[in-house]
Amino acid sequence: MALTSTNPSQLLPLELVDKCIGSRIHIVMKNDKEIVGTLLGFDDFVNMVLEDVTEFEITPEGRRITKLDQILLNGNNITMVCNGSKKTPDKGLSGFSKLSDIWHDVGTRISLH
Repeated sequence: MALTSTNPSQLLPLELVDKCIGSRIHIVMKNDKEIVGTLLGFDDFVNMVLEDVTEFEITPEGRRITKLDQILLNGNNITMVCNGSKKTPDKGLSGFSKLSDIWHDVGTRISLH
């Protein structure tokens, strides 16, 4: 897969992910879990290795937060990736769940057209 673009002001998706290595990222999964962690690396399938991970999930019992040292995340289950700040502490779903709502709305609109 070629990673060069014809216009230097435009980046390909994998180039954008590559720029996030070493940064905190927010990931929305297909199953509505949200993951925040530091991106260590990824491959052409966007499988990701993250460290210092916090997983947020809404369950019938309430919000579940799981802390993990390091994970290998399957790229097939990723819906959206947002670059975060190295200085921003994990704030859980405050504000970030709105991104999930927006993404689901956009996905619904796209599938209707």
